[in-house]
Amino acid sequence: MVPHLSTALTGPLQSLESHILDSMPTIEHWFRQQWLEHPAPLYTSVDLRNSGFKLAPVDTNLFPAGFNNLRPEFYPLCIQALMTAVEKICPDTRQFLFIPENHTRNTFYLENVAVLKTLLQRAGFAVRIGSLLPDITEPTRFDLPSGDHLVLEPIVKSGKRVGLKDYDPCAVILNNDLSAGIPDILKGINQHIVPPLFAGWSTRKKSLHFSAFNDVAKEFSELINLDPWVINPYFDHAKEIDFNDTNSQEALANKVEQLLAKIKVKYAEYDIKDDPFVIIKADSGTYGMGIMTVKSPDDVMNLNRKQRNKMSVIKEGQVVREVLLQEGVYTFENVDGAVAEPVVYMVDHFVVGGFYRVHTERGIDENLNAPGAKFVPLAFETETIAPDQSQNFDATPNRFYTYGVVARLAMLAAAKELEYMEREANSLI
Repeated sequence: MVPHLSTALTGPLQSLESHILDSMPTIEHWFRQQWLEHPAPLYTSVDLRNSGFKLAPVDTNLFPAGFNNLRPEFYPLCIQALMTAVEKICPDTRQFLFIPENHTRNTFYLENVAVLKTLLQRAGFAVRIGSLLPDITEPTRFDLPSGDHLVLEPIVKSGKRVGLKDYDPCAVILNNDLSAGIPDILKGINQHIVPPLFAGWSTRKKSLHFSAFNDVAKEFSELINLDPWVINPYFDHAKEIDFNDTNSQEALANKVEQLLAKIKVKYAEYDIKDDPFVIIKADSGTYGMGIMTVKSPDDVMNLNRKQRNKMSVIKEGQVVREVLLQEGVYTFENVDGAVAEPVVYMVDHFVVGGFYRVHTERGIDENLNAPGAKFVPLAFETETIAPDQSQNFDATPNRFYTYGVVARLAMLAAAKELEYMEREANSLI
C-alpha cells in the first residue's frame, strides 16, 4: 500500500525519489562507511512528512514506543537486527533488565513493551521488566487487550548494579525517555545501559539533533548532487522563553518572521503556491506536547491564555524555556481520506518496518502526534523491503526505500548527536 498523495507526483519529489533510486549503489556504500565510523543507536523511530515537493524528518525518537503497530511479518527482521545490535554493544549479554515508561494505565504502550520483550526473547535473551514506579513494590501482573500479559517488578540496586530481587542482569535497556531526569537508582551503575542515560529528554535537545542532521543532509546531498532543502527542514532555536512575557514573545515572533522569510525564498524558487509555516516545539520532550503551528509572527503575539499554558509545560510537568522553530512540512499523504504521515522504525542500522500515523481531526499543516491519532501499519510485503529498479520510482518498494533512506539519515544524525553528547558528558567527569 502506497497512500494517496493529493498532489501529483511531479516536480521535486519525483526528482528526489527517482534520483535516490538511481543512486542506490552510491548511497548504500556511503551508509556502510558511515555506520563503521558512527555506530547506530539500539533502536530509533523517525517521523517523516511528505509534501510532494519535500520529504523530510521532523522528529527522531531514541526511546521508540509503537512496536506493537508493526506488522508481525517483519518481526524476523527485528530479531536479526537485535542480535546484531547486542553483539556490537554488549556481546557478553545473556540477561536484560527492561525499564519502560511509567504508563501502567496505557495498555497500548504496554503492548509495545510486550512486543519488545518477545522480540528480545526470540533473539536469545532473558528479559524481565523493572519498574521505576514507587507503588510497584512487588511483582504486578498487567493483562493486555491482545491476550498477552506483563509482569512489572520493583527495581533494586546493589552497589553499582541494578536488577530485581532474584535477577542480576548483564545489561539494561531503557524504553523510558527520562523526561523527569535521571533517577538516582540508575546513576553510577557499571552495567551497559542503552540508550545511554544522557540520551534522555532531561539533557537531549532537538536543536542539537537537527544541527547534526543539517550536516548529514549536506554531505549526503553533495554525494548524489541533490538540493539538501528537499530533505532538510530549516530551523532556528530560541532560549530563555517565557510565553507569559511580552518581550519574550516579541523576540520569538521576530525569529518566526526571519524563518518564514527564508522559507519563502525556497518556495519561490520551486514555484510552490502553498503558504509557508513554522512549527514551534519544546526543544526537549516528546508525546506531541508543547507544539504549535504558526503562519505569521502575529500568531505568536496573539496567543490566548490556554495556548500559552499549553506551550509552557510538557511531559512530567517540565517547564519550557527553550524552543525549536522548525520549517513546517505539509503532509499531502492521506489514508482513507484522513491526513497521514509515515513513521519508520529501525533497529541498529536496519529498517525493520513502520506505520502511518493517521489523524481525522488534524490538518495537513498540523502535528499529528496528538490524542486521537490512529496507526495503519506500512503494508510491506516480503519482497518489497528492498527497492525494485524495474518498477516506477513511486512503486511500493521504491517509495518505502526512499522513506528508509531519509529515515536512516536522521538515525545517522542521532548517532553523531550521541557521540557529541558523550564527549560533553565525559568532559564533565
